[in-house]
Amino acid sequence: MRKIIFGVLLTLVILFTFKYCGDKKEDKIVLQESSALIQEQIKNVGKLVVTEGHFSEVFNYKNSKEIFGQYFTSDKKALVVVNADVTIAYDLSKIEYKIDEATKTLTILSIPEEEIKISPDFEYYDVQSDFLNPFEANDYNAIKETVKQSLMRKVEASDLKTNAKNRLISELSKFYILTNSLGWSLQYNEKPIRNLEVLKSFPL
Repeated sequence: MRKIIFGVLLTLVILFTFKYCGDKKEDKIVLQESSALIQEQIKNVGKLVVTEGHFSEVFNYKNSKEIFGQYFTSDKKALVVVNADVTIAYDLSKIEYKIDEATKTLTILSIPEEEIKISPDFEYYDVQSDFLNPFEANDYNAIKETVKQSLMRKVEASDLKTNAKNRLISELSKFYILTNSLGWSLQYNEKPIRNLEVLKSFPL
C-alpha cells in the first residue's frame, strides 16, 4: 500500500514539474516574441518627415565700395525674391532604446533632434553694378547666407516646430499603445509613461 501511495505521489510530483517547466518555457517564448515585435515596430518607423512649410521673402541688397577714400563710392544693388520650402524631420532610425525582458519594460534612452532643411529658390531683379564694383560670387554668397539666417528666424517664430513635435508625439504614442497592449511598460529617460498625456508633457 505504501509503495502505491509513494508511486502516486512521485507521479504527481513529476507531472507538476513538467507542467511548471512547460509554463516557464511558454512564458519565455511569449516574452521573446513580444520583444521581437517591439524591435520590429521601432525599425518600421524609419525616417519620419513630420511637417513642411513655405516662406516667401523680398530682400533689398546693397553694397557700397569706397573709391579713393571717402570722396567717391561705387554702389551695387539688387532686389531678391526668395521662395523657400522648409522641411522638419526626425530620423527615428537613430532612436536609442533598451528592452528589459525581465521587467517587461521598453526604455527610450534618447530621441534624435529635429533636422531642419531649407530649400530656397532665388530670383534676382533690378541688378545694378558698375565696372569698379561688379557683382561677384561673394555677393551671391552673402545674399544666400543672409536669407538663410532670416528664414531660420522665421521658422523658429512659426508654429512649424510645434506641429513637428506634435507629429513626433503621435508617432511615439504607437510605442505606448504597443507596449500597453502586450502588458509591457514604457519609459523615457527612466521616467514611466503611464498614459499618453504624460508623453505629451515630456520635453522632447
